[in-house]
Amino acid sequence: MDSPLPISPSALDEAPDTPFDISLRPPLFQEFSGQAKTVERLQLMVEAARQRGDVLQHILLSGPPGLGKTTLAYIVGNAVGADVKTTSGPMIEKAGDLAGLLTNLQRGDVLFIDEIHRLQPAIEEYLYPAMEDFKVDIMIDQGPSARSIQLHLAKFTLIGATTRSGMISAPLRSRFGMNCRLDYYTSEELQQILLRSAGLIGMQIDSDGALEIARRSRGTPRIANNYLRWVRDYAQVRASGQTNRDIASAALTMLDVDEDGFDEMDKRILEAIVLKFNGGPVGVNALAVAVGEDAGTLEEVHEPYLIMQGYLSRTLQGRIAMSRAYRKLGLEAPPKPQNDLFG
Repeated sequence: MDSPLPISPSALDEAPDTPFDISLRPPLFQEFSGQAKTVERLQLMVEAARQRGDVLQHILLSGPPGLGKTTLAYIVGNAVGADVKTTSGPMIEKAGDLAGLLTNLQRGDVLFIDEIHRLQPAIEEYLYPAMEDFKVDIMIDQGPSARSIQLHLAKFTLIGATTRSGMISAPLRSRFGMNCRLDYYTSEELQQILLRSAGLIGMQIDSDGALEIARRSRGTPRIANNYLRWVRDYAQVRASGQTNRDIASAALTMLDVDEDGFDEMDKRILEAIVLKFNGGPVGVNALAVAVGEDAGTLEEVHEPYLIMQGYLSRTLQGRIAMSRAYRKLGLEAPPKPQNDLFG
């Protein structure tokens, strides 16, 4: 595989799955690391359906990009011995597109819709009877000669994935029997993922080296695996292929990724809030202009990690830098204002 160019964590986080990512996906629940509660629930659902000889109920997987929603959908499909048909919300432009997908499903098949929150409202209306009654009404012709034909569907399982669960309409959400929220991974969980991935690609790396990559991967397996690929290339050229903690650290430092997993944009965000806006509050649009980044990217890619780690706070007035952000920049945090109730 050709050596990749250095890329930022934000690009890694939003990038679509590559053949490299797909080749590293675990096919079984037993090989999937992390998300213990979600995996346990899905395993129970699968076993219960198998014992009854029934089809799985519909499942909604939500969480930030790169945490394994697509991987879990394929694992569920493998566990029940079903084919997994994949599409995404933006790709379904007409009701006919959805009808074509649904009518080609066999009993027990899994239809996986990624970014399901981006389905058009009219498409959602067609999806409701399909999910509940396994029927779909198709309009034939237009005007006075228009008529509706009802098609009966094989009983299937819909697995929806979304990075913006708040944008899913209440009627659609209520039709999923199981709602699973995926959380960021711990460094130890990412370490196990990286050791497995390294074995699959024939890379020599010790536990300390894998842990060093994991610590800088922002709790996200997709980022961790992409960093692993970069570290492999770095070690091949500059360290005879052997990878330990020092080699991993040097490789990621070359990518401008520090020990906390911060890239250049993360630092620019903190510097803008602290130095340009006196610690906030500042609106996301003003912040986006200050750092030269799209507001949506700030909200979906950078802010979740910064908020989770306690560097930022999101309030009604805007973004506020926390004391940890000041320490990250080597500055002293201003004293907290005290309310004097008695003047």
